[in-house]
Amino acid sequence: MDESFDWDSLTFSLTPTETMYITETEGDAPWMPGRLQPYGDIPMSPAAGVLNYGQGLFEGMKAFRTTKGRIVFFRPEENARRMQRGADRLKMPPVPESVFIDAAEQVVAANINWVPPTGKGAMYVRPLLMGSGPILGVAPAPSYTFLIYATPVGPYFKGGVNAIDLLISERHHRAAPGGSGGVKAIGNYAPGMKPSKEAKADGYAEVIYLDAETHTCIEEVGAANFFCIKDDVIYTPELTGTILPGITRDSIVQLARHFGYKVHETKVTADFAMEADEAFCCGTAAVISPIGSITHGNKKRVYGDGQPGKITTQLYDALTGIQNETEEDVFGWLHELPQ
Repeated sequence: MDESFDWDSLTFSLTPTETMYITETEGDAPWMPGRLQPYGDIPMSPAAGVLNYGQGLFEGMKAFRTTKGRIVFFRPEENARRMQRGADRLKMPPVPESVFIDAAEQVVAANINWVPPTGKGAMYVRPLLMGSGPILGVAPAPSYTFLIYATPVGPYFKGGVNAIDLLISERHHRAAPGGSGGVKAIGNYAPGMKPSKEAKADGYAEVIYLDAETHTCIEEVGAANFFCIKDDVIYTPELTGTILPGITRDSIVQLARHFGYKVHETKVTADFAMEADEAFCCGTAAVISPIGSITHGNKKRVYGDGQPGKITTQLYDALTGIQNETEEDVFGWLHELPQ
């Protein structure tokens, strides 16, 4: 890395680092520890299961350089467990938590100079699990690859946290009951690119997806989880198998209850959300994105004065404070990079 690297220029985009981790296994054979190698292209059969049938999963997690001079991951065990659940759903051999965590630690340690200074961003760590062996019929691949690469990313919101404008999608759905919406399957994401691009062309930041059965209940915001607040009570869509169990989502639920707020994990109708006092979405990338307005058909709901709400801001400050170690890690969420 160039010593004169301009950390302030970082955005949430790919800045390739030098080193990645990779390991392979055959069929149902146990995973063995892998190896570090230079970041770069990997050879793959044109008949690879992941290329032909989408047999693949990914994770997203962050490592932070904290105010105490430590480098920490935020709840990486939860990412490992979520990938195991996804592997079971897509008929891939789950990667043991010990292998997953060790791989993440190795990648960050190997690229340690790319971890941004405190407050300048974080290192985004991307694990991938895929059916890399060749297969012609629709069936599990004969062999699998697990890899992790990492990239430094800047703050999702430059110049402070901004409220975003969202559009409820009338025609598209993210997931259906019995499908793969509850795991981080790679195939969940490409279908969202068209509605997202169309919404952005109309001036919105992202789309809100409703459930595929009744077309009335909010499920996710693009690739993020949804929350709204009414009379100081917090509501978020319940995990019914069509919503990704976000780790940031779970952290916010725990934090809010710790602060004494009531949190209801339940069905949240679009009509109810548009009568709420505050709304926000959350995920690894932005942590919390305050919602300034939601448009549904010819109705538009503006929250407050279009600025982040009081409880939204409190939760954002608390969560980022734990990640940066300006607040006490009362839940034991931080996992320090071994020295």
